[in-house]
Amino acid sequence: MDYTIENRPVFTTLKVQLAAGETLKAEAGAMVSMSSTIELKSKTTGKGLGGMFKAAIGGEGLFSSEFTAVSPGEVVVAPPVPGDIIDLKISGQTIFCQGGAYLAGSTGLELSTQGSLKGLVSGEGLFLQKISGAGDVFLSCYGAVTLKELGAGETYIVDTGHMVAFEESVSYTIRKAAKGLMSTVLSGEGLTCEFSGPGKVWIQSRNIKGFASLIAKLIPNKS
Repeated sequence: MDYTIENRPVFTTLKVQLAAGETLKAEAGAMVSMSSTIELKSKTTGKGLGGMFKAAIGGEGLFSSEFTAVSPGEVVVAPPVPGDIIDLKISGQTIFCQGGAYLAGSTGLELSTQGSLKGLVSGEGLFLQKISGAGDVFLSCYGAVTLKELGAGETYIVDTGHMVAFEESVSYTIRKAAKGLMSTVLSGEGLTCEFSGPGKVWIQSRNIKGFASLIAKLIPNKS
């Protein structure tokens, strides 16, 4: 599988060249275009109703698309929001990312959801997409992406809406942006992730929930 990432950094697209018999798995609705030699099939995410429910909680769609080359051809996919694409090659390690960040990847990757409501309420966790196995994985970002490499024991705080992904070696805790509840509310920041190294953390420059809140304020209230 060969690929190029084009039109960076705002309206980024991913072009994948597939040899005969190769398959690319992508989020449903991500396709921009493809060769006539590519066969598209829709698959459910997760195993059974329980697996589909966990996938939905983790930010995955209930269905995914599989593009298989009958003979050599290309597939172009793009994220639903303006921003960049992270390309990673996984070989036995695990990457955690925010719900909905997964765009596409090799069929050898295993996607699952990690997290619990109890962990979120207690300030120890949140729902994440877990990606493991071997192959190429592509993650979408809202805005530009920054890579932060943490040394052993080094800590760094990221707003939950700006976190894209992090390596398995990185531990994290969910906490309020400020010490006091009132300070947190007045600052407009909400919850943050406190990461502890060693490992890599990928951060996006924009927050989709913040943008949605801004748009909501501009919509006239008919009531």
